[in-house]
Order: sequence, then C-alpha cells, then structure tokens
Amino acid sequence: MTDRFKAILISRDEEKRQSVAVTELTEADLMEGDVTVAVEASTVNYKDGLAITGKSPVVRRFPLVPGIDFAGTVLSSSHPDWKAGDKVILNGWGTGETHHGAYAGRSRVKGDWLVPLPAGMSVFDAMSVGTAGYTAMLSVMALERHGITPDRGPIVVTGAAGGVGSVAIAILSKLGYHVIASTGRVSEEAYLKELGAAEIIPRDELSGPAKPLAKERWAGGVDAVGSHTLANVLSMTSYGGAIAACGLAQGMDLPTSVAPFILRGVSLLGIDSVMAPKALRLEAWKRIGTDLDHAKLSAISTRIGFDGIIDAAKAIIDGRIRGRVVIDMADAK
Repeated sequence: MTDRFKAILISRDEEKRQSVAVTELTEADLMEGDVTVAVEASTVNYKDGLAITGKSPVVRRFPLVPGIDFAGTVLSSSHPDWKAGDKVILNGWGTGETHHGAYAGRSRVKGDWLVPLPAGMSVFDAMSVGTAGYTAMLSVMALERHGITPDRGPIVVTGAAGGVGSVAIAILSKLGYHVIASTGRVSEEAYLKELGAAEIIPRDELSGPAKPLAKERWAGGVDAVGSHTLANVLSMTSYGGAIAACGLAQGMDLPTSVAPFILRGVSLLGIDSVMAPKALRLEAWKRIGTDLDHAKLSAISTRIGFDGIIDAAKAIIDGRIRGRVVIDMADAK
C-alpha cells in the first residue's frame, strides 16, 4: 500500500464559490483521531449529494473530504476497542461535514465513532445499508418503542424508492407490517413490491397542502420527505399513531397544525442518525443483522467505483437514484 491515496476534496474560494476535485492525499493530510482505517466501501446518500453539488450547506469547513459512511479495515489504533485488522463501520459523527469523510482511500477518526461490522456481512453489504438503512432501522425502533406493532394497522413509507424508504420497506415487511409505499416513480412498483410493499400510492396524494385532519389511513409511518408530505402523513394518521421523521427531500418546513397532535394524540418522532449514542447504534446494527433480509440487499443496491461518485451525487439530487449506491473504494488506495 503506497503512502498516497485518492480523495475527493470540496473547496471554497474567497467569494464562497464551491468546487469539487479529485486529488491525492497522504496520511499527514488526515484529521485528528485515534484510529486510521483503510476505506474499502462507501455509499452515496442524499446528504452526500447535497454536499458535493453545494445544494445545501452540508460542508461546514473547507477544504473537506465528503462522504458520511464507510466500511473498512483498521490499519492502526491507539483506541482500546480497536486493533489493526478489525472490520469497522462509520456512520455520521460529522464526517463529510466538519471532519474528513469517506471519499478517500484512508480515514482517521475517533474510535468511539466506530461500530463493528456485523458477523456475516461484507463491507459492501454494510454500505448497501449505510446511513440510509441505519436511519430506517432507527425509525422502526422508534415506532416499536411507541407501541406501533403490526396489529395496529398499516405503516406508510414516503420517498419509498430512495435509500431510507427501500430499507424501511424491507425491514417493516419482514417484521410483519402492512406497508404502504408512497413514491413519485410509479415505474418502481415492481421493485417496491419485491421489497415487501403491500400497496403503492402516488406521491401526488401527499405532496400538496394538507388539511388539518384527513381520513385516517395508517397507524404510523417513516417519512424521509418532510414539508407538505409530512403534514399530510400526520393528518392521515389514526388515533394514537406515530410518525418517525428522518428526512427533508421536499423541504425543511412543516406546514401543519396542532390538530393531529391534540385531537388524535398523534406523535411525531424525530430521528437523528448523525449523533445517535453508541448504544443505540450498536442495537440498530444488531437488528439490521437479524431483521433485514440480506438477500434483498442486491435488489436495493447498485455498485460503482470511486470515479463514479461525483456523477452519482448529482443523480441522487435529481431523483435519478433507486435504492442504494455502493462504492467499491479499491481504486482510491
């Protein structure tokens, strides 16, 4: 392994104009941390797309290597939990935002940010899940803690053909829930049903201005869209139900009223994957190992090489990505 490795670097000039380039770095260029990892696989999340395209101020220091997820092998460690040769996963913790992220041949991070690769999963399996799938699992766990069991009624999943939505459908269906998938891509009906969706509804049913209360349609949901879509989902949630909110593809606003909360006792459950405590992360990845049909990972994911990252980032923002994009980082070594 040579000392130099490839990386994508986001920079900004004095006029705050952002640029993205492929460059070479050495370990001396890496940031502070007690574990150095050879990055073997990564993925392209919606947040990564926002970072690379500059559509949203995800990156908060410059220059920075983007990429919020990786899986790989520990090269060196002064952290008590990790030793050279360990297989590890990183999700979030500010990587790709304030700390050099995954789109480089190596990464130096804090050992407390890492979790072990689950037994029986490859690094590519783990990145087929990635932050999107780990967020989906956190959402399911939150619904369960709120008592939203399969016998309570259907669960709606918005942004169903995206990364969070795809994994959420696969998990929920395996757990016995009746899943209603909302998507703007009706051509993906066969894909969504293969993942386990029982019903498909068009995005248009939920994307316009919401009534304070509408007909009750589901007991709970996983929403990765926000804005009017989340407002509609809340207005259609049955008495005592709950919605796990984990994304903002339509927008950060929430144009709703208090009616679902005070007239139907609906709960809005906020899901944060970036700074979630380690115990919760470990539980989520353990559950991913048991409650996600790993045979469906091949249907959910598409694999690309390092040189395809920038184009994939643009495609995910344009809504042209189905499921998960897994990056084989071999060319970055």
